[in-house]
Amino acid sequence: MRRARQESMGDKIHRFRSVILVVSIPIFLVLLVIYLMPRGPAPLPARDAALIGRKVGTSDRSKSYAVIFDAGSSGSRVHVYCFDGNLDLLPIGQEIELFVQKKPGLSAYAEDPKEAAESLISLLEKAESAVPEELRGKTPVRVGATAGLRQLGIETSEKILQEVRDLLRDKSSLKSKSDWVSVLDGTQEGAFQWVTINYLLGNLGKQYSNTVGVVDLGGGSVQMAYAISENEAAKAPKPTVGEEEYVKKLFLKGITYYLYVHSYLRYGLLAARAEILKVAEGSHSDCILNGYQGSYKYGDKEYPASASPSGSSYTNCRSAAVKALKHDETTCTHLKCTFGGIWNGGGGDGQKNIFVASFFFDRAAEADFVDPNLPVAKVKPSDFEEAAKRACKLSVEEAKVTYTKAAEENLPYLCMDLVYQFTLLVDGFGLEPWQDITLVKKVKYGDSLVEAAWPLGSAIEAASIA
Repeated sequence: MRRARQESMGDKIHRFRSVILVVSIPIFLVLLVIYLMPRGPAPLPARDAALIGRKVGTSDRSKSYAVIFDAGSSGSRVHVYCFDGNLDLLPIGQEIELFVQKKPGLSAYAEDPKEAAESLISLLEKAESAVPEELRGKTPVRVGATAGLRQLGIETSEKILQEVRDLLRDKSSLKSKSDWVSVLDGTQEGAFQWVTINYLLGNLGKQYSNTVGVVDLGGGSVQMAYAISENEAAKAPKPTVGEEEYVKKLFLKGITYYLYVHSYLRYGLLAARAEILKVAEGSHSDCILNGYQGSYKYGDKEYPASASPSGSSYTNCRSAAVKALKHDETTCTHLKCTFGGIWNGGGGDGQKNIFVASFFFDRAAEADFVDPNLPVAKVKPSDFEEAAKRACKLSVEEAKVTYTKAAEENLPYLCMDLVYQFTLLVDGFGLEPWQDITLVKKVKYGDSLVEAAWPLGSAIEAASIA
């Protein structure tokens, strides 16, 4: 038998050419229509929603605003943020946020709660003017009081907060609720700060080892916050009665984070001055610059604050700062402690990259070892030590000439502040003196710079649940 010749592919195409033509023409026309259809805008990169892991709908592209008051011990500040539907920041005018501040803080009006509330009126008016009139009724306004009011005690601070609630209810067109005006507990403050910085850096949604740790030195308290592994979180000591939990579980951009956070009340920079002055015997302190005779008021108490006859001494001041931290006096009942018997979180990758904020940046700028016009600066804890050694050798008058960027009221305490900051980082938090750390005042976000402060973390939460 003769084997039939196998038909080639070309022969098959030729034989079925009419069928192929009939089928291909409609397909071609459909593809042409799809190609010519107008395209919608590409979706914006979604930043994270809230601390509680709430999902944000991407279909709603409308603007929303949030107004956050930071009622700190050294002054009152208001932040206004504008978000798109993905909670990406949008500019307000020429700036990425509205930020206004004034002194003194609410705690300075302990004797007159109504006057305390009225001190916020000028800030409130500027905040409202930044929000479109038609959105004001939907815009949440929150007031977070920090360490200054914590120091006044529950009764006094509550009277002030109630006056603030009344002010917002009667004189503001913004959306307010009673529980949105409160004393922020230390863990909230620390957690919001951690969220703020990692949000701005674009770290949320990454593994915990790719986030940065944060030390935020305020006036009345200092917060440490960094992400730890699930295993370390499981080892966290149980808090005693009245203590805050060491670990907060957060769900952010599809990732579960275990955030070690602790707030040290009375160890903010202004409060620490009082703690260090308590250590001094008599009316003289080795931490006060030569030539200064006076007193220091913090909260409702006043402390003698005069220089020793021989002037300030770095060595003696360092000893006083260590004692004020109670670093050697308190027994550590956990495996690893910072100071005051507080668990340190266990360390790990989430702490390898540390950003330090607030008064750390301010004093470094006043001591002239970072440029105050830069948003961030790479330094080492030892830079604070070297700056302290220089400052402690001077009199107040010499310091006035040497440190032209320093506020006059800070000059007598420049030796003390710098010594304390070095001691806090190295003895308190256990950082190596030559470890690289980042001083941060603002964080670059797109083409803008945003204040590296806890209110943005609070605003993200407020906007996501509004």
